[in-house]
Amino acid sequence: MSKPAILALEDGSVFHGTAIGADGVTSGEVVFNTAMTGYQEILTDPSYTRQIVTLTYPHIGNTGTNSEDVESASIAAAGLVIRDLPLMASSFRSQQTLSDYLNSQNVLGIADIDTRRLTRILRDKGAQNGAILAGADAEGDDAVARALEAARAFPGLKGMDLAKEVSCKEAYEWSEGEWALGEGYADATQGDRPYHVVAYDYGVKFNILRMLASRGCRLTVVPAQTSAADVLAMKPDGVFLANGPGDPEPCDYAIKAIQDVLESDTPVFGICLGHQLLALASGAKTVKMSHGHHGANHPVQDLDSGTVMITSQNHGFAADEASLPANLRATHRSLFDGTLQGIERTDRPAFSFQGHPEASPGPRDVAPLFDRFVAMMQARR
Repeated sequence: MSKPAILALEDGSVFHGTAIGADGVTSGEVVFNTAMTGYQEILTDPSYTRQIVTLTYPHIGNTGTNSEDVESASIAAAGLVIRDLPLMASSFRSQQTLSDYLNSQNVLGIADIDTRRLTRILRDKGAQNGAILAGADAEGDDAVARALEAARAFPGLKGMDLAKEVSCKEAYEWSEGEWALGEGYADATQGDRPYHVVAYDYGVKFNILRMLASRGCRLTVVPAQTSAADVLAMKPDGVFLANGPGDPEPCDYAIKAIQDVLESDTPVFGICLGHQLLALASGAKTVKMSHGHHGANHPVQDLDSGTVMITSQNHGFAADEASLPANLRATHRSLFDGTLQGIERTDRPAFSFQGHPEASPGPRDVAPLFDRFVAMMQARR
């Protein structure tokens, strides 16, 4: 038996559909993602914390879910919005249907709505605060009013420090390498691991750690609020700044730690939120984007070589290129809207990229940035 669900936006837009996950109420910033595959990786990406994700591809769930295609320990997104949930999930790797997966982690979802209309609203008006009501909560004459109230009560992501909320509580070692068909994830401890990398966890995706491990890095993952002194005491060959959710500006603890790490001349590589934090630590500014970049088909140009790469993206804030100080150089730029996608320090061995070179899901055109980081550590030795 199907259950009702309601999606409401702060601008007053209301969508009636079918509940496909847990019952209850959830709120967050509603964004759209244009990726055609990888819904499980998207749901478990910590950068989607406090966000309700709308997938523009119409049929979601047709390959089910499994225990391997995850980017964190649990679903991070506040909710899921799709057009159609297929009646059958067909894949030799499937272990659970999408709806059962959402239910098992108490995450709300809504299907059978016009996601094209919703995407147009988000594209034209920008990301909207919204709410999903599902099951019994979506019933009754006052259900729409309650949904709108919940949507408008969400404070928005600007000024919200989420990195310390999603970060690990204690430091840990990582040893899992990249996945191969029929073999699963590699045991990176079996190979040569000449480089020790300390990774700041602001909401790190597992595949970032896997790709570093597969390149000979012994990884120590530390909480977001770890001091630079504690990190440098581990004598790392390099420091990695992870992706993560929320606004980078309130993360003063991270900005201070990065500044201290930079003073040590230790090689630094940042991705997504880590990119924005490196910019702030170097004297630049960040801005809240209208609807952000969320998808697996975003063209980005390498400003040095002129090469255009298709990239995976997930961010709602960006470093402001106009604010770059003299010691920061732009290296990559989005060909969708011209926003800054990459920077490097001219006086320190540090660089960063706004998109996701590890993808999951999406293309890996930018994966050589991991090799650049390894080369920097090798050069420092």
